[in-house]
Amino acid sequence: MPRGRFAPSPTGSLHVGNLRTALVAWVSARSAGGDFVVRIEDLDRANSSFENEKSQTSDLRAIGLEFPVDVVRQSERFEIYDAAIDRLSARGLTYPCFCTRREIREAASAPHGDLPEGAYPGTCRDLSSAELRRRLDSGRPPAVRLRTDGERYRFTDRIAGDVEGGIDDVVLRRNDGVPAYNLAVVIDDAWQRVDQVVRGDDLLLSTPRQIHLQKLLGLPEPSYAHVPLVVGGDGERLAKRHGAVTLADLAQVGEKAADVRAELLASLGLPTDVDDAVSGFAWAKVPRSSWTIPLRWQTRTS
Repeated sequence: MPRGRFAPSPTGSLHVGNLRTALVAWVSARSAGGDFVVRIEDLDRANSSFENEKSQTSDLRAIGLEFPVDVVRQSERFEIYDAAIDRLSARGLTYPCFCTRREIREAASAPHGDLPEGAYPGTCRDLSSAELRRRLDSGRPPAVRLRTDGERYRFTDRIAGDVEGGIDDVVLRRNDGVPAYNLAVVIDDAWQRVDQVVRGDDLLLSTPRQIHLQKLLGLPEPSYAHVPLVVGGDGERLAKRHGAVTLADLAQVGEKAADVRAELLASLGLPTDVDDAVSGFAWAKVPRSSWTIPLRWQTRTS
């Protein structure tokens, strides 16, 4: 059975851009006769909270999305991610990285062609034994990176079309011991039997990294659909400064959850009735460009 998913990070409230992506993921899965799951990507424990998680799942249900009550939380699956890293390390496919945040930031700001934003140039990739020992003796814990060889991948995105991109030596585990997103997401999608990944197009160029990890770990490759982002009236990525952007904000200006859902469905080129949207869904109807929130939503709430 086809299965879609939505995987928010519980670091704050969902805005209408998040809800729009969740909505199209849900409609797509249901239109194929499949089901839909929610996964809580709470690797960032310092900024995550159960209160945010409850708020997010409540908002998803408020716009009519149905999903199992028991959601998967990444914070409860560290042993599984660590075991995968151990398997890759046993094959000589990882190395320790001692770069500071500043060094990584400076490296990431350099141009890297069509590599993902923040691509790492391999600074710690070939340290000598003496240099490796010196850095280990310094007491600074290393991150763990995947050793790659300039692999490139082509995939067909249901919205963006044919996409090709290279990969870098992506982090698998941060130096604080927390597994990294790109590793966790491919393991969890496979474990949850997700075969339709629908998400924002800001993650489009990270997909080759994830395809590479899927191949290394022997995991199935799902289909991908990267939805253009929602923007404010200034054309910039949606943020609180743009006004009423959460369900709570919109309720204060008289917008009911059902009205928000109808507006989001219309923005996706779909009927505003949920049942009609499911029965008439086709990826060809989904716009290929960003959507600007309605003017009435751009008035700031007090």
